[in-house]
Amino acid sequence: MEQPAHRLSGMKGFALVWVGQIVSVLASGMTTFAMTIYMYQQTHSATAMAFVQVAYITPFLLMSPIAGVMVDRYNRKLMMMISDIAGATAVLVLLILYFSGHLEYWHIYVTSAVAGIGTTFQWPAYSAAISVMLPKEQYGRANGMMSLIEAGPGVISPLLAGALIPLIQIGGVLAIDTVTFWLAILALAVVYVPQPVRTAEGRESEGGFIKEAAFGFKYIFARPSLLGLQMIFFFGNLFSGVGFAVLAPMILARTAQNTAVLGSVESAASIGMVVGGIAMSAWGGFKNRVHGVLLGWMFTGVMGVLFGLGHDLPLWLPSMLLSGLAIPLVNTSNQAIWQAKVAPDLQGRVFSARRLIAWFSNPIAPIIGGTLADYVLEPAMKTPGGALASAFGPLFGVGPGTGMSLLIAFCSVLALLVGLSGYFLPPIRDAETVLPDHQALPAAESASA
Repeated sequence: MEQPAHRLSGMKGFALVWVGQIVSVLASGMTTFAMTIYMYQQTHSATAMAFVQVAYITPFLLMSPIAGVMVDRYNRKLMMMISDIAGATAVLVLLILYFSGHLEYWHIYVTSAVAGIGTTFQWPAYSAAISVMLPKEQYGRANGMMSLIEAGPGVISPLLAGALIPLIQIGGVLAIDTVTFWLAILALAVVYVPQPVRTAEGRESEGGFIKEAAFGFKYIFARPSLLGLQMIFFFGNLFSGVGFAVLAPMILARTAQNTAVLGSVESAASIGMVVGGIAMSAWGGFKNRVHGVLLGWMFTGVMGVLFGLGHDLPLWLPSMLLSGLAIPLVNTSNQAIWQAKVAPDLQGRVFSARRLIAWFSNPIAPIIGGTLADYVLEPAMKTPGGALASAFGPLFGVGPGTGMSLLIAFCSVLALLVGLSGYFLPPIRDAETVLPDHQALPAAESASA
């Protein structure tokens, strides 16, 4: 199908979509920060806060196979819009409940689930769109820009939310978020996103909805290198997710609910991710991208240990900054491998299956982290006579939040070992050479409308 004359395409079109998304994510980051503070003030429970993550990620995982089929079958721009519409709806509901005086913490669980369903379509659609909007030479640059969407707003959002909430209250933050969602949708409306060329393998995979939903998993399980990469992310996400679930309550507990400190720590991580994203946009990463994945996981593990050992900002800030620096290296390197090896007309289903495998631990990790913190580690480290205080007190201190610090450090050691293990497994270590690029696949037909 020919490009409509009034639609932007290529890097210009991608850049416009990127601007709309980064503004929207900035506002959504403010909402997330505001809701984190609200939840802690209402519940004072790490478990209750962890269930927000569970509510978000569970429908995401359940819907992923369906979303992957729809991304490959239907108009990808429409699939990209669905994510923003779902997010806008969730925030609008919170806004109405807030101004009507009926907002309760359990409402956040419900709206998080709605937002999670929308995000199910976002990631595979945007990832696949890069492959058809841009030439291969610009994948690294585009993925670096996408990593800035994840990181950039996090530098400003916590600080901006902390400054605005006293002035415009939570309702004002929610109103801003609602408007920016529609700005992102408008940016998508004026951009041309072509449909991919069909490959022979893509034609063979066509069939009923269930067959197509299962295809992404069959594709990955038939390729040990791709499956191995996903196992690195599965176990890395499991261990780091357990620790991350208690990061905010740990800081609030150790600082007498000092939201400025929490905002500073979150901003430090985001600053690191921004710098890392810019560096990846300019550098492109290691020639063998597997090194970026494995070394990045190992480095973030080391920084997580240092963060857990820290008692206050002098160690929290640099460890979070450096940890954030490595995240774009991990994600961008991995993304480039998959975009180069998987044909664009298969990417919706394969990328959805890939994300489900990598994130399958995410609903479990917050529950584990919150439960261990509230019922095991915090009681054991809260007083000098606690069960673990004598052994770990000299390193982590004693008192509120120290049990969660211990959990963060322990989980970070496990994440480090996950990255190291990849070097002892040839299918993972040699993935770049074992797997052929998708350009070698035969095309079945020209691009469809």
